[in-house]
Amino acid sequence: MLARRAGEQAQTPMTPLELLVTAVLVLILLLASAFFSGSETALTAASRARMHALEQEGNRRAELVNRLLAKPERIIGTVLLGNNLVNILASALATGLLIGAFGEFGVLYATAIMTVLIVIFAEVLPKTYAIAYPDRIALSVAPVMRVVIAVLWPLTAAVQFVVTRILRATPGTKDDEANILAPHEELRGAIELQQMEGMVTRLDAAMLGGVLDLLDLKVLDVMVHRTKMQTLNASTPPDKLVDEVLKSHYTRLPVWENEPENIIGVLHTKDLLVELGRVNWDPSKLDIKELVKEPWFVPDTTGVKDQLNAFLKRKTHFALVVDEYGEVQGLVTLEDILEEIVGQISDEHDVQEMAIRPQPDGTVNVDGSVPIRDLNRYMGWDLPDEEATTIAGLVIHEAQAIPEPGQAFTFYGYRFEILRKNRNRITALRVKPLPSARGAARTSRSG
Repeated sequence: MLARRAGEQAQTPMTPLELLVTAVLVLILLLASAFFSGSETALTAASRARMHALEQEGNRRAELVNRLLAKPERIIGTVLLGNNLVNILASALATGLLIGAFGEFGVLYATAIMTVLIVIFAEVLPKTYAIAYPDRIALSVAPVMRVVIAVLWPLTAAVQFVVTRILRATPGTKDDEANILAPHEELRGAIELQQMEGMVTRLDAAMLGGVLDLLDLKVLDVMVHRTKMQTLNASTPPDKLVDEVLKSHYTRLPVWENEPENIIGVLHTKDLLVELGRVNWDPSKLDIKELVKEPWFVPDTTGVKDQLNAFLKRKTHFALVVDEYGEVQGLVTLEDILEEIVGQISDEHDVQEMAIRPQPDGTVNVDGSVPIRDLNRYMGWDLPDEEATTIAGLVIHEAQAIPEPGQAFTFYGYRFEILRKNRNRITALRVKPLPSARGAARTSRSG
């Protein structure tokens, strides 16, 4: 009791001038926090096309915005560091101010008051305004953000250096090269939020998410499996081979010799037509081996983003996918990768196969070869695709066996009934979402 009184007597109350200065500093720091929050939202939401157009017209601020957006990790890092610095400092000053006025209970008052002020005036309000006028605010804050980024960059780089070293000291190696300031997850969260609020349609959200998903996919996930490939036998008589090409819906066809796994080249229908014209449309004079182009083989572990860049660099749209033993597993085209972003691409020559067939009772009949990602995109579902690529593969993985027609399984909040089977392949299933169990882990299996 005596010690407490002695502490209270030793505590020197703040003068009115000190109270005023501290309150002003807290206000300034809250404004700085609001600036960081609004600037981040405005710069990430600004229209790149409009900024580019303004830069072409000679707008210096638009040029500065484009330069900042060229290195988004610096923007994110500066905002994270700056926001934490000003919020912590503002909270510390407010705590000291209120302790001087109310004693020990000042800590509680400071916590409550600063939480309300930061959430409303330093986060929600500036970000809401920035979302409404992103281009205008981005042009306004760009000069100041350039200076702040330059000032804080040594601290930001130091933080990134320390975190990187800590990650490399951990047992795993997957996160060692991760960029802690990469905005991909923040962008994904923003897309999902905008979809929930109705600002972005489900289709647009799927397309934007598809772009981000390219970093996580391998060509094995998007390729056409070898069982569905249409190929040509080099030993087929030329007239019959021409008929096969004309009946095909594809412009590029793999050609094999002796055995289907021995791909010797890829035939382009345009090259075939040019050669037919040269020999007066007499198929008997054709030599298919001279028309085929050298096949391009890529490992099935190649990242989809890397494969997309390779397609653009080589100016070709077709590659054969091989496993670690060199065996052909399928083929991948530029169109397969683009479909991961925009969905199924069809033209007037494509056969319209209804592989996903919603039923009036709420169930969905689906072919076993349909990729899980395609079904999720089409139906808006969330079936996992980490362990299997197709719907049939998912059922086999969960059942730990090859089911028979009539068997049904329930997992991940969906009921899967086997409709048809061809040898060891599940060709058709009926899938029914279970509202009471959707999103839950696997609960039961029945056969």
